[in-house]
Amino acid sequence: MTPNAASPSSGPAGPSRRSFLASTAVATAAVAGGMPLLAACGGSDSGSREGTTSGRAADKLLPAYVAGTLARPDLPSKNGSAAGYTGKVDLAALQTSVPHKLGTGAPFTIMSPFWGSPPRGDCAYYKALDAAAGTKVTWQNQDGNTYGQKLGAVLASSSIPDMVVVPGWELVGKIANAVTAKFMDLGPYLAGDKVKKYPNLAAIPSDAWRMGIFGGALRGIPMPSAAATFIVPYYRKDLFDKKGWSVPTSPDEFLSWAKDATSAKAKVYACGDMSWTAFNIFGVRSSGPLGWTIGSDGKLTYRIEQPEYLEALEWSRKLFDAGVVHPDDKARSGDAGQRFTAGQILVFNNDTSAWYGKTAEQAKANPDFRIEGMDIFGPDGGHPTLYASQPATIWSLIRKGASKTTVENALAAADFAAAPYGTKERMLVDYGVEGTHYTVKGGVPVKTDQGNSEVINAWVMLAAPAPYFAHPDYPDVARKQVEWQQRMGAFMKKTSTYGMNIVEPNRYANLSSQFEQLEIDYVRGNKKLSDVQAAISTWKSSGGEKLRDWYKQLLDKNGSGN
Repeated sequence: MTPNAASPSSGPAGPSRRSFLASTAVATAAVAGGMPLLAACGGSDSGSREGTTSGRAADKLLPAYVAGTLARPDLPSKNGSAAGYTGKVDLAALQTSVPHKLGTGAPFTIMSPFWGSPPRGDCAYYKALDAAAGTKVTWQNQDGNTYGQKLGAVLASSSIPDMVVVPGWELVGKIANAVTAKFMDLGPYLAGDKVKKYPNLAAIPSDAWRMGIFGGALRGIPMPSAAATFIVPYYRKDLFDKKGWSVPTSPDEFLSWAKDATSAKAKVYACGDMSWTAFNIFGVRSSGPLGWTIGSDGKLTYRIEQPEYLEALEWSRKLFDAGVVHPDDKARSGDAGQRFTAGQILVFNNDTSAWYGKTAEQAKANPDFRIEGMDIFGPDGGHPTLYASQPATIWSLIRKGASKTTVENALAAADFAAAPYGTKERMLVDYGVEGTHYTVKGGVPVKTDQGNSEVINAWVMLAAPAPYFAHPDYPDVARKQVEWQQRMGAFMKKTSTYGMNIVEPNRYANLSSQFEQLEIDYVRGNKKLSDVQAAISTWKSSGGEKLRDWYKQLLDKNGSGN
C-alpha cells in the first residue's frame, strides 16, 4: 500500500516552494512538522494568536502516545527517516485497527485542497469509506493550486465547513491568525488519555501533535512527517551505466560531469534547475521559522544571512551559465519530470515520492528506465549539513461552535484515515474496494481506472500514521527511499525552531516573500549579486532586525528546538 499515493501535477519547471510542498504532502505520508508559542502566555482563547507553545506548557496539551502494535516495519525508522515495508502484504490477513465504528452517521462537511479532478460526491469510494467509518461526509474539495485564496475567503466569512484541512504553506498573514480565531480546542476530546478512544490518533508521534498547537490550544490533527525529508537529486541510472559515468560527489565534479554530458545538438542536457539541491549541498536552512537558528557563536540568524546562501545561488548560476540546464527549465515552462523520463535531462530534483511515481509510470513504457537518488554531498565533497524538516506541516481542524456530535464524527474520520500499514482501514483508504477500485495481481493490489479517478487525495488529508514507505508492487523502491533518508539523516541537524509551530506577527508576513522570485532570477542571470545583497540589506532594515528580536524573545521564553 502506497501511502497518499495520489500526486498532483508537478507544475512549472522552475522550483517553487509552494508547489514542492503541495507535491510532497499529497504524494507521500512521509512529509514533515513543528510546534506554536503561547505569545504572552495567553490561554486557549485569550486572543493571543502569535508565537508558539513548547516545553511543559505543550506537554500538558498533548494526547497520550500509545504506540501501534500492528504490522512491524521491515526497516524501522533511523536517523529521522520514515519506516519501510519491503514485503508483500498478505491481503487475506489484514488486521483491524478500528474494531467498532466510531462515527454515528451524522452528516458533516470537509473542505480540503485537491490536485486533479475531484470525483462525484456520491462516488463508490466515498460511499465505502463512510460505510466503514460510520460517517457521512460532504466533501468540499478545492483546487490545491489556488487553495490559499479560497481558504482566506472562507475563513473571513461567517460560513466555515465543519472540518478544514490547512497546509502549513498557507499559514501566512490573516490565515495564520484565523486558525486560532476560527477553530476549536480539541483538548477536551484528545488531551491525555482521552485520545485512547481513537487508537490510531493515539499512535501519532507526540512531536507531530505538538505541531497542532495553535494559540495555546491543541487545534490541529496532524499529518506526521519524517524529519529526514529532503529534496532528492534523482539521476537516470540506466543512462549513467550506459555511458559509464560515475555519480558526482562534489559541486565541482557535478559541473564537470554536466558539461561532458550535455549535448545541445542532441537536445540532451545534464539537469534541470538544481536550486533546491544546491541549498542542501551548501547547508542552507529552509525558509520560514526553520530558517532561524542560533549558531555556535551564539548569534541568531536567518537563512539569507548565511554565507552559504550566496554560495548556493552562485553554484546554481554556474550551471545555467555553463549551458547544462535544459532551456525549458531556464524558461520555467513544461514539466521537468517529463523531460527526465524522456531522457532530455539526466538529473532533476523532486520530493521522495517521485522515486516510486516515476518507476511505476515508466515500467511498461520504458522497461530499461532506472531512477536513483544521488547522495547529497557537501561544498567540498565531504559530508553535507542538512536541516531537519518539521514533524508535521498539514492539519485538519474543526470549526469553533461545532456540536459534540460533529466533533466526534470528524474525529472518527481522522482516526480511520490514520490507520497504520497492514490494516483493513489503511487498505480501504489507499486503494478503495477490491473489484471496483483495484484488483489483485500476483498478490499485489493494482488500481483500476475507477480507482485512479476516485481514490485520490481526500481521506488521506485528514490524518496519517507515523511516516512510512510501502510499495508492494516495487518493494525495492521503498527500501531505497528509507535507506536514502537514513544515510542523509546521519548528517542532519535541527534548527533552534525545530518542533515549533510558530505564527509570526502579521506585520512580518510578507517580509521575505520577494526572495523566491529573486533567487529564480539571479540563478538565471537576470539579476546581479548586488541585487541579492541589496535585498538582504532591505530585509534587515524593513523589519528583519525587529523580527530577530521577536524570535530572540520567543526562544528565551520557550527554549531552543535543538
